[in-house]
Amino acid sequence: MAMKFDPFRELDRVAGALLDPRQRLRLMPIDLYREGDHYIMNADLPGIDPGSVDVDVDGQLLTIRAERTIQAPEGATWLTRERESGSFLRQLNLGQGIDIDGISAKYENGVLSVFIPVSERAKPRKIEVSAPSTGGGNIIQGESTSAPASSSAGTGSGSGTSGSSGTSQGFSEGAGI
Repeated sequence: MAMKFDPFRELDRVAGALLDPRQRLRLMPIDLYREGDHYIMNADLPGIDPGSVDVDVDGQLLTIRAERTIQAPEGATWLTRERESGSFLRQLNLGQGIDIDGISAKYENGVLSVFIPVSERAKPRKIEVSAPSTGGGNIIQGESTSAPASSSAGTGSGSGTSGSSGTSQGFSEGAGI
């Protein structure tokens, strides 16, 4: 089995272990991709009480907060305790081409899915060009029609993306931890 070593993640893990693990905020791993006219973000939050999950948007900043509490039996002697409890936080900066009012989320089987629609004005469209059929000069008339766009824009964790129309529609990682 091939494993990918990330020295920065390992450094973060070691630094976090040196600090009090109950006092720091934890990151949640995410996947972010575009499917048609929506971005879909999946965040791993296993063992989280769905009532503690909070998703909100302030301007162009999407914030996800969650809390995990692990109930320990009274008088238990721990042999190993690797499952972390505490607060989780993730912030993403939304691009200008996002329909903020249409954002929705669901939590199922330990995964939070956030559906982020692309705004109508940011969707690619076809411009029809027509010319007058009678010899009445050099006037060109145009009409805009909507057409589905094929997206070839890739996304990466913490990197911005742009749609095929060239408008900035993507996300960038927030520094609010």
